Amino acid sequence: MIAGGEPLVATLERLCIEAERVLDAASCVIVGVNSAGLIHPLATPSFPDLYSKALEGILIGPETGSCGSAIYRNVPVFVEDIEHDPKWAAFKSLALPLGWKACTSTPVRNEEGKPIGAVGLYFREVRGPSDAERAVLSVCVELCELAMRRHGPVMEQDSRPTIDSLSGLPNRLAFDNALSGLRCELPGSWALLVIDIDNLKSTNELFGRDVGNALIRAVGQRIAMALAPDMTFRTGGDEFTVIVQDGNSLHDLSGTANLIHRAISAPVHCAGHNVIPRASIGGAVLAPQDARPEAVRRNAHFALYHAKTTLSGGFFRYQPHITTRVTQRQNSVREVTEALRDNRIDAQYQPVICLDTNEIVGFEALSRMTSAAGDTLPASLFQEALADAHIVAELTLRMLEIAAKDMRTWLDEGLPFQHVGVNVTSADFYTEDLSTKIDEAFARSGVPLNYLSIEVTENVYFGQRDRVVATGIADLRMKGVHVALDDFGTGFAALTHLLTVPIDMIKIDKSFIRGLEPGDSGTAIVRGLLQIAHDLGISAVAEGIETAQQAARLRAMGCTLGQGYAFSSAVQRKKAAQLLRRHAHGLAGAGPLSPASGSFER
Repeated sequence: MIAGGEPLVATLERLCIEAERVLDAASCVIVGVNSAGLIHPLATPSFPDLYSKALEGILIGPETGSCGSAIYRNVPVFVEDIEHDPKWAAFKSLALPLGWKACTSTPVRNEEGKPIGAVGLYFREVRGPSDAERAVLSVCVELCELAMRRHGPVMEQDSRPTIDSLSGLPNRLAFDNALSGLRCELPGSWALLVIDIDNLKSTNELFGRDVGNALIRAVGQRIAMALAPDMTFRTGGDEFTVIVQDGNSLHDLSGTANLIHRAISAPVHCAGHNVIPRASIGGAVLAPQDARPEAVRRNAHFALYHAKTTLSGGFFRYQPHITTRVTQRQNSVREVTEALRDNRIDAQYQPVICLDTNEIVGFEALSRMTSAAGDTLPASLFQEALADAHIVAELTLRMLEIAAKDMRTWLDEGLPFQHVGVNVTSADFYTEDLSTKIDEAFARSGVPLNYLSIEVTENVYFGQRDRVVATGIADLRMKGVHVALDDFGTGFAALTHLLTVPIDMIKIDKSFIRGLEPGDSGTAIVRGLLQIAHDLGISAVAEGIETAQQAARLRAMGCTLGQGYAFSSAVQRKKAAQLLRRHAHGLAGAGPLSPASGSFER
C-alpha cells in the first residue's frame, strides 16, 4: 500500500488491523501531530468514534497520556497502569471506561529525527508489553515512518492555515486551538509566557519593515529553540506565547524567562543594521481557581502589561493583586485621555534660582490635570497613566506646546530667562519622533530651541540596551536644545557615564539635599558632584531646597543653581510671569526672591 501510493489513513488503518491480528491481546492506535503540537488521530480501528474525537486537538506534553508524552519527549513511553500513572491523570476518564488499563507508545520520526506522530498499543491488563509485542510495535513504527514521510507534504499543507508565514511558527489560530484543548484539572501542570518585543515599532520607524521583520523572525526562532519541546506561537504582530509544560521550566518560571532573555539578546543583523532585541515577559501558571484555560491567558496578559509598564524589558509573574492594579491603571489612562481631549491638562512652573543672587534664571514645567470635579492634580496622582507609552507621548506634546506659547509670551514682554525644562521619558523616543514634535511646537510659537531644556532621568538614558535614546538626545543637542539629567545620583553607573554622556546639566536629587548637615554623608556626596560637574563644564542644579539653611550651605559649597519650596512651589503661568517681573535675573528693577521672605507658595 505504501509503495502503491494508497491514501495514508487507509494504509495506517490496515497496519493497525494487521498488528492487532498478530498480537491478539492488544489494540493499536496511530496518531499524528501538526506543527502546533496538536494531536490528530490517524488510525483507531478498534476504538469508538467518541474516543478518536476526544484525542483530536490535544496538545502534546510531558503528562499527556502515552502518545502525547512520547511525542513531546521523543522517547518511548511505557504506562503499565493508566489509573495511577500521572501521565494519564487528566485523560484516564477516557480510557478506563473502555476497559483499557495500560498503554505503550513509541514516537514516529521524520528524516531529521523530529517526532511527527506515535504508535500506541493498549492492553486490558495492568502490565507492560511482552518481547513479541515490542517487536511488532517496532515494525509498526518503521512502516509508519515510511508511510508518513511519503505523505509528509500533504500533512504540512493541511497545517498551513495555522502557520505564521513570517516566523514559521504556529499562529494565533493554532494557539487558540491548543489553548482550548488544555486541561485544568491539575493546578500547576502548565503555564503561559507571553513575550512582547519592546523595540519593534522603533526598529520599523528607524530602519524599515524589512529589518523589523528580521527582528520578528529572529526573536521567534530563538524563543522556540530555547524552550523546545514546549510550543512557541506567534500570537500578535510583536507578541509570542509559549505554553510551558516542562517540569523544570514550570518550577522556575523566572529562570525560564531569563533563559528567553539570554536567548534573544544577541544582535540581529539585517541590511547593514544591528538591532538588539528587547522584550518584556508576563507569565501565569494554571491555578486551582482557573476553571478554564482562558483565565490563564488573561492573567498572563495582565502580567505582561504590568511588566511593560513597571519594568520594561523584564519579567513579571501574575499575582492576584495586580488585577486591581491594572484596573486602576486603565481607569487612570481613561481619565487622562479624557483630560487631554477636554483641554484639562496644563503646565505649572517651578522657578530655578541663581543661588548667588536669589534671582530666577528659568523654570521647570510640571504637568497638572484638572479633574472633572475641578480639582488640580499633580502628575503624582495620575502616575499610573504615565506607564502608557501613548499617553506619555500625547502628554509630552501638550506640555511642549504649552511651554512654547508661554515662553513666547514672556519673550514678547521682555522678561529674561535662560531656559524652561520639560520632562520626557523613554517612551517619547520610542513611540514618536520627539525631535520633530519639538521643532513643530517651537516653530509655531517662534521660540528658539536654545530656550528649551529636555529633562530625562538617568534610568531613561542609561537603562536602554540600544542607541535610540542616545541618538535622539544627540540630535536635540545639535539643534541647540539643552539636555539635563534629572534626579541625578539615584540611577546606576552615573559617574562612569558622565565621561561620555552628551548633556549640559545635572539636577542633583532632592534626597541628597535633605541631608545637608555638617558631617552628614550627603554633604560629601553633593560637594563631590558639584566638583565633578565643574571640572566637566556641566551646570548643576540642586533640587528640593526646602530651607534657607540648605540654600546657604549649597551656596557655600559652590552650587550656583537650585529650586525647591524654599523659593517657590510650582505656580500657574500668570504667577510665573509675575515672579519673572519681580525677580528675573538681569531684569532692571528686579530683586531677589529670598527664601526667608515668605513670598512663595507651597
